[in-house]
Amino acid sequence: MMNKEFDLVINKKIQSFNETTQVDGDKSISIRSLLISSIALNVSKIQNHLKSEDVISTINCLRKLGVKISKKKGILFVKGKGLGSLYAKKNTKLNFGNSGTLARLLIGILSTTPNIELNLAGDSSLNKRSMKKLITIMTKFGASFKPKNKFKFPLKIISSPYPIGLNYKAGVSAQLKSAVMFAALNSYGKTNIFEKAKSRDHTERMLQHNKKLIKIRKQKGTKLIEILGKKELKSLKFKIFGNSSSAAFFCALTTINKGSSLKILNVGVNPTRIGFYQLLNKFGAKIKFVNFRKNNNEVYADIAVSHAKLKPIKATKDYYVKATDEYPILFVLAGLTKGVSVFKGIEDLANKESNRIIEMQKILSQVGIKSKFSSSGLKIFGKGMIDASKKKILTKNLGDHRICMSTFILAVLTGAKTTIKNFETVNTSCPSFLKIMKKLGAKFEIRK
Repeated sequence: MMNKEFDLVINKKIQSFNETTQVDGDKSISIRSLLISSIALNVSKIQNHLKSEDVISTINCLRKLGVKISKKKGILFVKGKGLGSLYAKKNTKLNFGNSGTLARLLIGILSTTPNIELNLAGDSSLNKRSMKKLITIMTKFGASFKPKNKFKFPLKIISSPYPIGLNYKAGVSAQLKSAVMFAALNSYGKTNIFEKAKSRDHTERMLQHNKKLIKIRKQKGTKLIEILGKKELKSLKFKIFGNSSSAAFFCALTTINKGSSLKILNVGVNPTRIGFYQLLNKFGAKIKFVNFRKNNNEVYADIAVSHAKLKPIKATKDYYVKATDEYPILFVLAGLTKGVSVFKGIEDLANKESNRIIEMQKILSQVGIKSKFSSSGLKIFGKGMIDASKKKILTKNLGDHRICMSTFILAVLTGAKTTIKNFETVNTSCPSFLKIMKKLGAKFEIRK
């Protein structure tokens, strides 16, 4: 249903608005909650999951691995098989679709699950992304992958016959850290994860209701996560909050659209996910978190945002981990804010669904906004709010939802005659994007 291809055509500016809305459930939490539920005991209950392609891919993969998942009144019920019990016949094919999160985390689980020999693949976009770092780590647990020395899908995984816990120095990737945690759950002994650069912490938060298997403490300025393997997991009862990354695009639009204000209800505000909001407020935005609440060790709140005059953005490398998914829309804001904005430490954006640095530079240049990328970072020479009604933007099929969403915002703010190819890719993370944009007054045409 969601796979039907369509292009989006935009040629009108958006007017000011004053609205209240909600965004789709968080993708990272939706995928993790399904994966943890599948290897836990008894039945888990998941409310408000993201109804997107990536989550559908997760459900399909788990069902192939013998997990029973049912749906009633929009709520998912997952009958957990218990730790180490996922199984499918030899050479069964698992398709991860577009989801790098699903691929890395499920491979973490499968690497230490007994008697696994499966074929793995993704869509054309995911198949271009290197899994070298993940494969290198999982081989240390004892898993093997074929063909040897090939690091892109399609691949075959053969799980470890006797996985042993290990020591792992985490980098900025929360997906790799999570894969190690998942592999550690069914390994013998203890796995120690040392984290100096703080990354997203959803997985460890969700595992913390199992006090016998996880301990988190500080050790000489380093976060130490200890996973004691072979301990059964308890079932989950999780009400998933709105996706802060999706909310960021609507907040960006509101911030720069004169006379506008917006309230977004029930959004996750995990400290590792709010770099976008912190950065914008530092440079003049009016974004507030109100009505804080907590569920399963996660914090969520309502977001209130109104138009404000931004100053040029200066983003140090420290913001990258907390705002990774929001950089494309930050580049749009920088281009429409007068002055030179600088973004440092963003090299890894080249390894996302597309090379987000180069692709956003191409898009900005189509409306006359110049930029320069070098070892010192990306400089965007902002022109302020421009009228680009005589210019054209064409975004080709990149398979990148964040590029599509960012281009949409740029188009409705500048009035550029815009065609965004294969906009259906936005369904991987924010299927209600167009519905919300229509509510805010955006005009667009869908061409199938």
